[in-house]
Amino acid sequence: MNPRVVLRYVGLAVILVYCLAPFYWMLVSALRRPTDQFSLTPFPNPLSATNFIAIFGADVGFGRALLNSLVVAGIATTLTLIIGLSAAYAMARLKFRFKNGVAAIIIATSMFPGISLVVPLLKLFTDINWINTYQAMIVPSMSFALPLAVWNLNAFFRQMPGELEEAAMIDGCTRLQAFRKIILPLAAPGVFTTAIITFITAWNEFIIALSMVNDESMQTATVSISRFTGAYGFDQPFGTQMAAGVIVTVPLVVLVLVFQRRIIAGLTAGGVK
Repeated sequence: MNPRVVLRYVGLAVILVYCLAPFYWMLVSALRRPTDQFSLTPFPNPLSATNFIAIFGADVGFGRALLNSLVVAGIATTLTLIIGLSAAYAMARLKFRFKNGVAAIIIATSMFPGISLVVPLLKLFTDINWINTYQAMIVPSMSFALPLAVWNLNAFFRQMPGELEEAAMIDGCTRLQAFRKIILPLAAPGVFTTAIITFITAWNEFIIALSMVNDESMQTATVSISRFTGAYGFDQPFGTQMAAGVIVTVPLVVLVLVFQRRIIAGLTAGGVK
């Protein structure tokens, strides 16, 4: 076999192991019995579902936390795509003054660390009675995801030839119809990629959700995991935390696997023809 091919496969194997090893160890730790949680064996023996059963107990509220995360991430992703698609298409196709300045401002807003916004957001949301509400988590998540969404989608739209809309409008479409029927389907890879990145960002958000919500019935999954308690005062609940981590991670893995073809597909090829 060609040495270059061998090196390529070795490199891929190293990257795969490096990326999957933490998740594998999390899964193994979740499947151990609580009495074996500090074991270092590479396989759990015997297998136990005790930790998974425990996190869905009535006194933990992790099921409700998962639902809250799904609501927050789903709404934030939907609104981000609606606003991001409109803004990105306008920046890619329209000509107006200070266009480059607007683009610079959009990307600059994504550089603020989340922790620096906690205090002003807490003051604002307290004044408008948004504490312990979904919108207190959705709006900040959108503000973090929108700059990247606009930038990513703008790059996709700029790669598409303007002749696509011109041909559609010659056939009787308005610009909005041309965007909806021609451009949007061709931009599906960019839309799916942006949606997945936005969903993952909102799903994993922790600082804002921890600061804006103190009602257990409104907390998200990441906050719920951080508040797990052990059987005793200073007992660290590694097993249940690992089980909850597996449950939180699996939907993201499934999303990427389901939509991987759309993410990498080059649907714009041959579009003009």
